[in-house]
Amino acid sequence: MITYNQIRQNEEIQTYIRHADASLAVLGYTEHSFAHVTQCAKIAAYLLETMGYDARSVELAQIAAYMHDIGNLVNRVDHSQSGALMAFRILDKLGMPAEELCTVVTAIGNHDEGSGVPVNAVAAALILADKSDVRRSRVRNQDPTTFDIHDRVNFSVEHSALVIDDSKQTITLHLSIDQSISSIMDYFEIFLERMTLCRRAADKLGLKFQLRINNQQLL
Repeated sequence: MITYNQIRQNEEIQTYIRHADASLAVLGYTEHSFAHVTQCAKIAAYLLETMGYDARSVELAQIAAYMHDIGNLVNRVDHSQSGALMAFRILDKLGMPAEELCTVVTAIGNHDEGSGVPVNAVAAALILADKSDVRRSRVRNQDPTTFDIHDRVNFSVEHSALVIDDSKQTITLHLSIDQSISSIMDYFEIFLERMTLCRRAADKLGLKFQLRINNQQLL
């Protein structure tokens, strides 16, 4: 049985993550390295554990989350599909059973808002985890005068949390934004498509998706 810890310690996978993030750095994208994928794995695990999924499903979600951005090594365009093919090769070589391979590869191949669909619970958890990772520390650019809208929005986020309520009926993305850096409308301009996908992913888990920014419910 391939474990999440084995995947995290795999030097081949670590190399792909580093080089994929280096390519994105050249293109001016925010951080997509170990901090991001580890955070995604943590959130995905929290979501499935809270909703009562079995331990192996939780671990497969962690594996998918940790590997979900390796396709950026090939190209940012269609990186979810590239990443799914790369993950298939790696995990098949490591001996992951076909049934589990299907789950992980499907989740990775469906995590991007351009073409993704929450076709199973692991895919839904990965989508929610990935799209909710908005934070200041992901911004590479150290010169605020040259921020683009993605830099401004991420840098403006002082706190973010994705929380399932006690009744397990709603899931809420809580954001605290410094509006002197970026407006709430800036956030919607670049994240509306992602929030729509989050709503569909929440539905897959039997939850209603909500967005609260500065204590105001917007979705």
